[in-house]
Amino acid sequence: MAKENQFVEQIADINADFPQWYTDVVLKTKLVDYGPVKGTMVIRPYGYAIWENIQKELDSRFKKRGVENAYFPLLIPMSYFTKEAEHVEGFAPEVAIVTVAGGEELAEPLAIRPTSETIIGTMMSKWTQSYRDLPMKVNQWCNVMRWEKTTRPFLRTSEFLWQEGHTAFASAEEAERDTLAMLGVYKEFAENCLAIPVLTGRKTDKEKFAGAEATYTMEAMMKDGKSLQAGTSHYMGQNFANAFDIQYLGKEGVLEKAYTSSWGVSTRLIGAVIMTHGDERGLVLPPVVAPVQCVIVPIAARKGGVVEACEALKAELENAGLRVAFDNSDNSPGWKFNEWEMKGVPVRIELGPRDIEAGKMLLARRDTLEKLEKPLENAAETVKELLATVQKDMLEAARARRESRIVYADDMASILKGVDEGNFVKAGWCGCRECEDKIKEETGATARVFAEGESRENCAVCGKKSEHVIVFARAY
Repeated sequence: MAKENQFVEQIADINADFPQWYTDVVLKTKLVDYGPVKGTMVIRPYGYAIWENIQKELDSRFKKRGVENAYFPLLIPMSYFTKEAEHVEGFAPEVAIVTVAGGEELAEPLAIRPTSETIIGTMMSKWTQSYRDLPMKVNQWCNVMRWEKTTRPFLRTSEFLWQEGHTAFASAEEAERDTLAMLGVYKEFAENCLAIPVLTGRKTDKEKFAGAEATYTMEAMMKDGKSLQAGTSHYMGQNFANAFDIQYLGKEGVLEKAYTSSWGVSTRLIGAVIMTHGDERGLVLPPVVAPVQCVIVPIAARKGGVVEACEALKAELENAGLRVAFDNSDNSPGWKFNEWEMKGVPVRIELGPRDIEAGKMLLARRDTLEKLEKPLENAAETVKELLATVQKDMLEAARARRESRIVYADDMASILKGVDEGNFVKAGWCGCRECEDKIKEETGATARVFAEGESRENCAVCGKKSEHVIVFARAY
């Protein structure tokens, strides 16, 4: 009976208290735990397995574009940051600084990297001598530290994991083209691997990365209607090349300055998956990145042949390349159903004596909770097809939900009403910083991304002629 009382713990109502629901889910599904230092998290094996699958998918995409992985130091001399004034000003409040090491005060303080533009720019300057050295495309998978005041696991923590790509090109055109191409890589990955539809485009100057000429973003709608910046790609122009002397001898024998870009995504993507797809039962994971794609739950496991049939099925599915769990614990089937549903496993397979005798298996979809009876013959092909369907349907459901919650506004009252109701709001903007600031002050919404190709007659704030259409939303 004690086991029965361990039935999956209650989580907060997703509709009544979304923030508490999120916290309950990440803790009770053992994705993370809190670290001993305020604002840090311990990523537990189940959470880290999702990150490993994200890494694998993205890394293969990067390498197809000629990007090579490298690693750069965690500690960066503070003098490096002062070389690019806008950059250091943008990060100054978040930088953690080491002043003592080995029991002695350091001659120069060292920053724990909040990002690596400065150290990579320094090394690119050393490595770039001739036009033959370009383009240079490097990426590192690493941790960064940004001393955040308000934190939440995966979404905003003082230390997190990410990848940061840095490139140098001979021309502005090449660098700008690569900046947008990487944004396209992120969009394809978000939609086809995470089943998250994203809006992509340029950020306003107020919202761009410190030191960049232009920042491009992908914005995802969470189930509470807030936006999550899920990834960015930055065109740096020659700002960092000038600051760090990234120059090369051109074909004509003249020294030229390079053009650079950078791009990155982080463990924030795991938070995006949780808040895009999760429901009142817990996680709902897209099959491509789910640590366990299907779980086999035996029914009447004590009866002869059931465990053996489940083990044979597990072997068949694993041989087909699927990530499979066989839950042969002594918990009841009902307990197991609830536990694996909370963990978001895309497909559950139930197999008992009657199923085996009939040559069938019962499949339960996590996304729709639909149950399907299928033949045991060619089980791997059947499960693979179902996982592909789940992946596609999750994206379509998320996109339909987002599209139903995009509204237009022509004045401040409509913007406020739109974001209060959990929508993305498209509104005309004159391009004036004061109008952008006023929207944030009065509605709590920020400019997330330019809606390219759209037009509105007037600015929703001042009424002057609109120069752009902007997607406004409250954001994480």
